[in-house]
Amino acid sequence: MESLMQFVDKINGVLWDNSVLYILLGVGVLFTVWTVFGQYKALTHGVAVIRGVYDRKDDPGAINHFQALSAALSATVGLGNIGGVAIAIALGGPGAVFWMWIVGFFGMAIKMTEVTQSMLFRNTDDPDNPHGGPMWVASVGLAKFHPSLKPLGVFIGGIFCITLLISTITGGNMFQSWNVAEVTEMNFGVPSPVTGVVLAVLVGLVIVGGIKRIGAVAGRLVPFMCAIYLLIGLVVILMTIDKLPSAFGAIFKGAFSPTEGQNAFVGGTVGYAFLIGMKRALFSNEAGQGSAPIAHSAAKTDEPAREGVVAGLGPFIDTIVVCTMTALVIIMSGAWNRAPDGTFDASAITYSQSQDGWTINTPPLSESDSWREGDETVFCVLESSDGSREKLTGNVSIDGDSFVVNWNVSDSFTSQPSMLDYGVYANLPGASLTSHAFDRIIPESGRWLVTLAAWLFAISTMISWSYYGEQGIVYLLGSWAVLPYKVIYCLLAVIATVGIITTDAALDALTGLGTGVMLFANVPIMLIFGFATMKVYHKYMAKLKAGEFPKHDAPSIEDVVSGHDVE
Repeated sequence: MESLMQFVDKINGVLWDNSVLYILLGVGVLFTVWTVFGQYKALTHGVAVIRGVYDRKDDPGAINHFQALSAALSATVGLGNIGGVAIAIALGGPGAVFWMWIVGFFGMAIKMTEVTQSMLFRNTDDPDNPHGGPMWVASVGLAKFHPSLKPLGVFIGGIFCITLLISTITGGNMFQSWNVAEVTEMNFGVPSPVTGVVLAVLVGLVIVGGIKRIGAVAGRLVPFMCAIYLLIGLVVILMTIDKLPSAFGAIFKGAFSPTEGQNAFVGGTVGYAFLIGMKRALFSNEAGQGSAPIAHSAAKTDEPAREGVVAGLGPFIDTIVVCTMTALVIIMSGAWNRAPDGTFDASAITYSQSQDGWTINTPPLSESDSWREGDETVFCVLESSDGSREKLTGNVSIDGDSFVVNWNVSDSFTSQPSMLDYGVYANLPGASLTSHAFDRIIPESGRWLVTLAAWLFAISTMISWSYYGEQGIVYLLGSWAVLPYKVIYCLLAVIATVGIITTDAALDALTGLGTGVMLFANVPIMLIFGFATMKVYHKYMAKLKAGEFPKHDAPSIEDVVSGHDVE
């Protein structure tokens, strides 16, 4: 496993080079300008569209606009909003949140563009079961440019589907399952593999019904889970309202001030806050990945740009609203920069050097109620001579009458480090940190709320990502491979919980791999067909301004949520 993670880290070093992030941010700026700040249209016209006033039963597609957005949101509003934000703050400090906002804003324009593009080139041979996404944009779009380019388009589409399946396995499935298992075991002592099995069964029961069942479940589940999570988060914020100004101050200062950024457990630079904030926001809202267009392509409409405008709401809800709620709870509770759970006698700490690098030797821990009998994963923070910080992980065990830490020998340093505060912290990766943050303000709230939210968010994300992967399988192998794929997908949910992931760094590496490879495949496709997409978008906006689109009375909320308004 160690060699695998080293290999993944090397790939991520290329995928997430700072230049790649600048390019992606530039793409967001480009489409923001090109759509004339289409974010405004998403927040106004997009809301009217999902309310159902433009829904028509005879349009091609399988589900209405609201269900399509819910299906896409069920994939994005997931544990990235709970665990991913926690990872961002733990690794990059509060400043990472600012860069998440930036990605959320420009991500709205990216999402509008890629969904409009996929709607423009989707396959509606079967109007009740349309196929869409960047793979169809590449194969159909290039063939329209010139028939001789069709083989190239098919090949590019295949490459995208391979990256789609990588992201499906890592971020869409294993990340979700592992995080739920971790927080459930921490809060209720349920063995992780048991959680994996339950998740696999629940997800399997939904995905056998295809996009119509996924849309129906998502249409009810997504609004419910968002409302519950935001409501409790708002209560926590109101209880600590005096810390709200300082929380926003930490976010803005951490985004631009190196000294503020050093308050994170790891990282310590503005550049790292930028990097980790961008990565976590992209993982959370999936802007530029090309995944959401697959769900939106199932919407009933004959206007590609209409669904694109609806899709622009996704990053706003996901990143600007839900992720911000999580971030504020973590920051205002003090969980992100909490006091040590135990300390060492500074005079007894020694450092030794071997051919593998520098390692640390620590005495028994001070007495603390934080430790339990048996092993417990912990970490300390080491600082090198250049000011950078690293986590050193280990396990607490009993040695006679004392608690000692057995540090992981694989964590070695090239130069002699020093312990930052002589403290050791219980390792709370991902959603576990968010749960701890809620508990610090309302005892037991994190235990119940975050566990419940983690289950709901994970299930919703896993069912939508299963559909994304299914569409990739259909493109690559045909419909015969769908059933074996669904079986394997459910099994992976169990495999993720048996101990192959143990830290937030490993979690970040795996999800970063999935997100990164999809961006590399999808962004060039977006740019190639950008002119054709913007032509359609501006034509639609001109017709909308001229009042050429007939509207009807809004259907009942129940009909919109259930999809009966288009049946």
